[in-house]
Amino acid sequence: MVVLLVHIALLNTAPLSLGPSQPPPAKPFITRTVVASSSPTRAPKAAKPPATTQSINKTQVRPRPVKAPAADTVTASRTPDSVPETAAPEPAPAASAPALPAAPIEAIAPEPVVEVAAAPRAARELSTQTGAVRLPGSALVKYKVEANKFPFSANGELLWQQEGQAYKARLSFSAFGQTRLQTSQGNITSEGLSPVRFADKYRSEVAAHFNREQGKVTFSANTPDVPLLAGAQDRLSVILQLAALIAANPAQFTPATTVTIQVVSARDADIWLFTVGEEETLSLAGGEQRAVKLVRNPRQPYDQKVELWLGTRLDYLPVRLKITEANGDFIDQKWQSIEAAP
Repeated sequence: MVVLLVHIALLNTAPLSLGPSQPPPAKPFITRTVVASSSPTRAPKAAKPPATTQSINKTQVRPRPVKAPAADTVTASRTPDSVPETAAPEPAPAASAPALPAAPIEAIAPEPVVEVAAAPRAARELSTQTGAVRLPGSALVKYKVEANKFPFSANGELLWQQEGQAYKARLSFSAFGQTRLQTSQGNITSEGLSPVRFADKYRSEVAAHFNREQGKVTFSANTPDVPLLAGAQDRLSVILQLAALIAANPAQFTPATTVTIQVVSARDADIWLFTVGEEETLSLAGGEQRAVKLVRNPRQPYDQKVELWLGTRLDYLPVRLKITEANGDFIDQKWQSIEAAP
């Protein structure tokens, strides 16, 4: 009896387990109905709202030519009734525009051209006529040095030595164990100093070499070579060359006289124009000194202004030298004493 009940139970459960295996034929039907249901998605293509949008766009394109009349109305609005307000300002700039460029050209052009051209001509005539030089004797000049960046004074020295047909010059500034050193060495000719090498040393040294056979100046800093002009000096020898020129013929260097010299630094070269000023009496640390003042005014935006006073009672050695940068920073060395060169 128990066995019979078990068989009946198995027979009742068997269709439940087979039921899921029979639906596969139905699945294709279901999926087909799903696929068939996708056919209604093609209906939106029949709805084609884009078609309506295209027609709308076409209608939007058509109004654009309609806007053209709006522009026409603008031009049409430029009737004599509305022209006085808009037309009155327009002729004014048109009439003044050609006059503005013409006035500055006539007013500005002559000034720089005349001044720049006139100064070098006078200076060249002076430098060619001035062949005589009288170099100062060897000496050690000491200075008190002031600078606007430092609230204290430093010490400076100019050592000038001539040995036969050769010379050496050294200018140094020292403070707190640090020294800025410039040196110049070369030959002495009938026209004055002829530098061979100029060096500028602060933390490292850079130098300029005067290659007279090749007619150029070369630099250890690998900056471009520059042509070497007649009478060229470096930034240190130029001071002593001016002293030698004026000492040989003071009457020739009257106030407003301009001297043109090519001046070489450790990295480049430029033409310096020195203008002679009046004699002045200076009250310095070492006492009063009578001196001739020369000024090198800047020609370019970042040029230095150099003011040089040459002592008439010290063989025209510099008793004061002030260098001012374009931003206003300056260094000013003032004579304190003079000694025989070691």
